[in-house]
Amino acid sequence: MRRSTERILTTHTGSLPRPSNLTEMLCSREKGQPIDQFTLDSLIHEAVEEVVAKQCAVGVDVLNDGELGKVAYSVYVKNRLSGFQDKNSSRPSIIEDDFPEYTERMEREQRTIVSSDIKLPVCTGPVAYTEHLAIQKDLDNLKHALHSLGPQEVFMTAASPGLVAHFFQDHYYGGEETYIYALADAMKYEYDAIYRSGFVLQVDCPDLTMSGWNRLQYSPNELNQIRELHVEALNHALRDIPPDRLRLHLCWGNYEGPHHLDTPLEDIIEIVFKARPSAISFEAANPRHGHEWKLFENIKVPEGKLIIPGVLDSTTNFIEHPELVQQRIVQYAKLVGRENVIAGTDCGFAHFATTSPKVDPRIAWSKLRAMTEGAHLASLELW
Repeated sequence: MRRSTERILTTHTGSLPRPSNLTEMLCSREKGQPIDQFTLDSLIHEAVEEVVAKQCAVGVDVLNDGELGKVAYSVYVKNRLSGFQDKNSSRPSIIEDDFPEYTERMEREQRTIVSSDIKLPVCTGPVAYTEHLAIQKDLDNLKHALHSLGPQEVFMTAASPGLVAHFFQDHYYGGEETYIYALADAMKYEYDAIYRSGFVLQVDCPDLTMSGWNRLQYSPNELNQIRELHVEALNHALRDIPPDRLRLHLCWGNYEGPHHLDTPLEDIIEIVFKARPSAISFEAANPRHGHEWKLFENIKVPEGKLIIPGVLDSTTNFIEHPELVQQRIVQYAKLVGRENVIAGTDCGFAHFATTSPKVDPRIAWSKLRAMTEGAHLASLELW
């Protein structure tokens, strides 16, 4: 994995704006409407080629396929795993008890942004990875898009076992540990396939952070035991991949809202550092977490690890000033070492396929340009 040895490198979390015709077709497939698979495959193929070129054009150093072929960063796995049925999992609202009026408004807006036809199935039988062609198509599309660019540092995202369990409730295994390890064994196929293709694997692990509000009935100690379990299962699934070919992404939920129930980073960072991935990506521009750079005055980044703090808020249409990006990068670099920092985004810009994205696509690309300009300014200051 590349490090910032001569300048601050830039990357992002994963999802990038999809073309409208691709979004519409992905949503139609999710609704169960008949689609032409050849046409869909062609749209994804062309869109990945375009999104790779756009990342290069704005100066992103460590790029990916934008997750363009997935209807959602977590839901996509239901089409690759056996053992699930569309009985729609239910999840508790994040903030309804404290801010019921705001929650009602947010849920109303979400229904227009995220299709209600995106189902969250439940586990009703043994889990296994069965759709091997799907991940191979993702890998082939990305490889094709890179063929004329020369050597590049490239990553591909995949849902962690804990993330799958967070969205897809268990009605079969009867215990969280058994369920999590079954998911780990199943998802290992996808993880290994990404690594064998020469790409860095990023596992998305918002389950390690969102559990704070999702399990309010648990004590802090019980929550940490659950997080430890999730990390142990993740390490089990990643056991055959070198740590320096792995990234882990933390997220407190990619939504604009109070975030007042978020678990502080300091409560979980030591657990996160136990995970195999060398690089840890986390939200650092989010107003609820923008102050947490100060933690690294007292917390040492373990040998061999690096951090990817978010320097762009992925939930708003503000375009960050490059000098603000510079300040955010330098704050971390001066505490953990410039070679241990890569600039990133808080989360994805299009983690659900929707015709009404919360961040306008043109603005999302302008934000990424601001990140690369800010990284240049930070490099001038740090080198």
